[in-house]
Amino acid sequence: MCCLPLGLLLFGPRIGLVIFWLFPVGRSLFDYAFKSLIWPILGVIFLPWTTIMWTIFAGPNGIAGFDWVWVGLGLVIDIAVYSGSVFKRKSIPGYPNSAP
Repeated sequence: MCCLPLGLLLFGPRIGLVIFWLFPVGRSLFDYAFKSLIWPILGVIFLPWTTIMWTIFAGPNGIAGFDWVWVGLGLVIDIAVYSGSVFKRKSIPGYPNSAP
């Protein structure tokens, strides 16, 4: 379980999830959390922090109770990362002021 925080710290959420999936413990958590392969792939591409939280807290019985708070926190982090990149883009030298 220590490889997930280390991968997140060093490489970011997408690489951290891939590294975590390579280990048997991570693969079993992915099997509990997702029934098909398409959802974790889409999650890694579009909502990596939400996918991390869903993978960690979804057990054999799914997400229940306080687990939704952690999944919601992952979604808030994803939204903050995307909105921060939009605001940061405008500070790039040579970026037109009239662009969205």
